[in-house]
Amino acid sequence: MDVGDAAAFVVAVVGVVGTLLSALLTQRAADRSRRREQEHAEQVRERRRHAQELRACYVALNTSARQYLAALTDQLHALGRDEELRTVRQRLTEARDQYRDVYAEAQMRMPERVLGLTAVLSHDLGAVYGMVRRLDDGTPRAGDSPAAVREAIDELWGRLRRMRREMRAELGAFRADSGR
Repeated sequence: MDVGDAAAFVVAVVGVVGTLLSALLTQRAADRSRRREQEHAEQVRERRRHAQELRACYVALNTSARQYLAALTDQLHALGRDEELRTVRQRLTEARDQYRDVYAEAQMRMPERVLGLTAVLSHDLGAVYGMVRRLDDGTPRAGDSPAAVREAIDELWGRLRRMRREMRAELGAFRADSGR
């Protein structure tokens, strides 16, 4: 075998090895790309799932707070009317219990910014509940009156609206609404 034949053989071997390595490297690059796409798709699915869970939590919290406020209002209106008081008391108790359950779950999911507003609302709902119950039981404290309860409930509706705006902002609803 002379030098020309050896060089041709080496060139052929290098060509075959190069072709095989090229296919291998292309396959590895494609595999890496596929893995990155799958990881990205999984991250997108996870973010969507988290957003859906947070939205469901916010909807449940908003709904239960509205029901609690409505039940407090009904209880206030029923004071002094014994015929409907038992039903209204039961509804208030159920609304309060439902709100407490939903709020407890929401505390584990909400970001601090929204949780702060919700905590204040929850505390004040409890304070108004106490006033209404004391009025109902005939043991009011100084400052407890139907007018004070009415004023506090009106203020709570405003706080609920502010909390709802923050929840919507957290979910990006304002960005979605801004084009309309």
